[in-house]
Amino acid sequence: MTKTQEAPRAAEKGAKFTTREEWLNAAAQAVRPLFDEQGAADYPKFRVSCGFPKGGRGAIGQAWTPSASGDATAELFISPKLEELVKVGSAGVLDVLVHELIHAVVGNEAGHKGPFRKLAKAIGLQGKMTATVTDEALANRLLELTAALGPYPHAQLSSLTVTKQTTRMLKVQCDGCGFTCRTTRKWLDEVGTPTCACGTEMTGPED
Repeated sequence: MTKTQEAPRAAEKGAKFTTREEWLNAAAQAVRPLFDEQGAADYPKFRVSCGFPKGGRGAIGQAWTPSASGDATAELFISPKLEELVKVGSAGVLDVLVHELIHAVVGNEAGHKGPFRKLAKAIGLQGKMTATVTDEALANRLLELTAALGPYPHAQLSSLTVTKQTTRMLKVQCDGCGFTCRTTRKWLDEVGTPTCACGTEMTGPED
């Protein structure tokens, strides 16, 4: 296996799933042997989605406790920034999925310590427990377990462009009491300057 394994496109011939969620939930079932081999507790009820975790776009995965769900389901999220199935020494879709499944299995109350750490290391996740990575042995095992799923129907979302406000807010003021506020040029041109609460017509900016 090369150092990185790119996820095939959904458009490739032979794609089995058409949505990311279908693929991710099937993958979560496919990697269950990793947990069974460690004598882990029964898999909890869960759903896996592709989406930005709460708290910003920096996180690449997140597990919500079943108590936060309306039907007592562990809700797992995999960031759309991830495209490679596995990435040796870094984070890929599958090892992040396993990381979040460990949270669901041992319970969110464990955080990244105790039962979480023990199970993660037994399965083969390495490094800092808050940002685990995989080695080549685990990467190969993950690809083997999920080979039958076919391409991951996803294309990397590398960034989001935030549109900045382009409308300039102009200052208007009351020459009577000194009160100031801001409005748009369109409002001033089409309606005119407002009247202050003190009864004085306010003046707009000079052209």
